[in-house]
Amino acid sequence: MNAELIEKAKLKMGSVPLLVNMISRRVRQLNAGMRPYLKPLSQNEEKVDIALREIVEGKLTAEIGYFDPSAPASAASH
Repeated sequence: MNAELIEKAKLKMGSVPLLVNMISRRVRQLNAGMRPYLKPLSQNEEKVDIALREIVEGKLTAEIGYFDPSAPASAASH
């Protein structure tokens, strides 16, 4: 795992727990056969480094939503 990429990704995301979750999910996807969003630097590049580079280069982002428990349930859930 590339320490420089980790630092760059932390600056990009701002939240270490979110970064860990994103990397974990993306590595699982890559291991399951999904194609990377960018060209690997080598055939032996680690999946975690690919995921980190995707984040640093803006190819992989997260959307954080807010759940309001006091809001009424939507009609679709009935």
